[in-house]
Amino acid sequence: MQARARLPRLLLLLSVSLALAGAVFSESHKAELSETTEDRIDASSWWPTKSVPDAAQLVGNSECAKCHGDKAATQATTPMGHASARAADAEILRSHEKLTGDLQPYHYAIGHDPAGSTYSVSDGAQKFSAQLEWAFGIAHKGQTYIYSREGAYYESRVSFYATLQSLALTTGHLSDSPTSIDAALGRHMDASETQHCFGCHTSGSTIGGRFDASHATPGVTCEQCHGPGAKHVGSMKAGKINDGRRAILNPRKMSAVASVDFCGACHRTWADVLQTEVTGVANVRFQPYRLESSKCWGRGDVRLACYTCHDPHQPLVTETASYDSKCLSCHVTKRGEKLAEHPGAACPVGTNNCASCHMPKVEVPSMHAPFTDHRIRIVRDAAAYPN
Repeated sequence: MQARARLPRLLLLLSVSLALAGAVFSESHKAELSETTEDRIDASSWWPTKSVPDAAQLVGNSECAKCHGDKAATQATTPMGHASARAADAEILRSHEKLTGDLQPYHYAIGHDPAGSTYSVSDGAQKFSAQLEWAFGIAHKGQTYIYSREGAYYESRVSFYATLQSLALTTGHLSDSPTSIDAALGRHMDASETQHCFGCHTSGSTIGGRFDASHATPGVTCEQCHGPGAKHVGSMKAGKINDGRRAILNPRKMSAVASVDFCGACHRTWADVLQTEVTGVANVRFQPYRLESSKCWGRGDVRLACYTCHDPHQPLVTETASYDSKCLSCHVTKRGEKLAEHPGAACPVGTNNCASCHMPKVEVPSMHAPFTDHRIRIVRDAAAYPN
């Protein structure tokens, strides 16, 4: 994860406005353009990755499960629920006695034993090692490792990739060979980047504005999205139902733009991508940005928000046909039948497996895996990747 360099607010808004020129937007959407995550955190009562004022305000998933047992149980099985693990508990590390990879002139290895996982780099003459502390990512595509040294955190220069079943260069790292063996082990993350990375991959790591990994709970838990639950739980137990509902955030009640920005706090908003200037196929991983670049997004219709297709409390559905009903909630099935509530034109090719054509899978070389492009569009043969 790369640090986010803040642009002047006026320049950012101008960039967004120019980039969106020519698209069809409703007046309400123009008044609520996508914002950077930092701006949302500063302005919102709760937002993902936001600091919790006091650790006592967090109740934990076990308390949430007392009333929301079904949702808490299934959410724990989702990719977000497994966005991170302590290295000692990471299934990939536990199931591989040794992982290796070569980036000349260096050889990398991760060995697992009862004490944990030791990550090392060697150039044949010297060897440098660190004890891994965290594994970020569920590893269905890849997994990156975090270690610390003298109170600072580092991101491993190599990551595990599922298609390779071995270690290769971590996405975002320079391919140029480091000049020293200690630099070859990993990249130092400054305080801001460390807080951002842990804020998306763990829960409860920042209390009272101060980051402390010892307080981090692996994965995205209930309160990371819904906000600290102590006031909600207290009010509900006291029978103050309305107060209890107001004390917790329900992202379903947000507008389409705000809800996509909400998910974009970790998956990257339109403005976040503009700010970091990630271009080319690398930005296909940022689904909110890609979705907001779709031709049909401009209306800010709740039928095209992230939660329309993805229930964050349920495992990801991978069967393409299961999303057809979502497409057909806007698109008519026959040409010439456009309706006020179904403004989308009919597809001349078919009415099933819509996403297989209009949301193509794009290979990201640095990730050694394809990602579904959420920029919904008519894909032309040999057309360049649309940024």
